[in-house]
Amino acid sequence: MVLVLKKGATKKSIRLLLKNMAEKSKHKGVDVRRFVGKITLKKDALKIQRELRDEWE
Repeated sequence: MVLVLKKGATKKSIRLLLKNMAEKSKHKGVDVRRFVGKITLKKDALKIQRELRDEWE
């Protein structure tokens, strides 16, 4: 999103533009916090990552 400020804009008008922009750009997407702690790993995550990378060699 682009916000255009004109020369000579007052602090009040800038705050109003920022407020309007914040209202228009509501957060869209998935709340990933609900997945925190849901996966249980039997190995260390770094070891798993290294194994997966080694498969490509």
